[in-house]
Amino acid sequence: MAAGKDLKSILTKLQYSDDAKVVQQITAQMKQVQARMAGIKQKLVVMSGKGGVGKSMTTVNLALAFARQGAKVGLLDVDLNGPCVPRMMGLHGQSLRMTPEGAQPPVGPLGIKVASMDFFLDDASPVRWKGPMDLSPVWLGLMEMNVIREFLADVVWGELDYLLADLPPGAAADKPPVIAGFIPDLAGAIVVTTPSEVASDVVQKSVTYARDMGIRVLGIVENMSEYRCPSCGAENELFEGNTEAMCEVLDLPLLGRVPFDRKFAKTFDKGQPLLDPEYPTIQKYQDIVGRIQALLDYKKVLAEKL
Repeated sequence: MAAGKDLKSILTKLQYSDDAKVVQQITAQMKQVQARMAGIKQKLVVMSGKGGVGKSMTTVNLALAFARQGAKVGLLDVDLNGPCVPRMMGLHGQSLRMTPEGAQPPVGPLGIKVASMDFFLDDASPVRWKGPMDLSPVWLGLMEMNVIREFLADVVWGELDYLLADLPPGAAADKPPVIAGFIPDLAGAIVVTTPSEVASDVVQKSVTYARDMGIRVLGIVENMSEYRCPSCGAENELFEGNTEAMCEVLDLPLLGRVPFDRKFAKTFDKGQPLLDPEYPTIQKYQDIVGRIQALLDYKKVLAEKL
């Protein structure tokens, strides 16, 4: 089926002129979402509130780090206008496989299941264009919410230990509460920043907003904390800032620092992610995942005591 026809069929299914049918459809979808989510132990969102901080790169590598430990992992790319997770995972050009049970997601490195809007687009499809709304890949407001709900309701994730959702950056501040509403047992959010003071200011607002919406923020990942020389491996500062001070103000743990590593990043740009567990940057992500797991385990123990 052509990409444009796929897009149109999704929107047609979502659009009703009858309000009663809209409510009926949403209710049915939410029940289906709950059924799909029942087999997933931990659901996490990765957010930033600031574009350009490497949030998708962080999400992909956290998913790989969980999978490297033997966990069953799913990755939901919720950035509908600029999906890039499939390309990073070497899955660009693949598609969801439709079955009577639902949409089976492609499987990437280390067995990670991936669902993304990218699977509905071909190389000729523009990300932004001025075509009619029923064909445009630009999702706004309620339409975005409908598509996210469709992802969660239709994708057959099966049994997973972790599902990570890569949320859109910047102005898409409505996505955290939307996802939280779709997944009431969301384990928490991981927030990505750079040491830049500008990024820190925006991230602080995002954390406050997420908390106001009832989302538990697990901690902060400082990305591009330093620059790793591709020749000698030496690390030097890229930005001036104080992420530790920000974490102290927000009363959040700094989950870890990840350097900007040109050699490492290049492998994801080419869709051939570096997977060597001994590689220094990969070890940084493994350490971060260890801290996330400790926080999730603590939450579980605390809930059991209460």
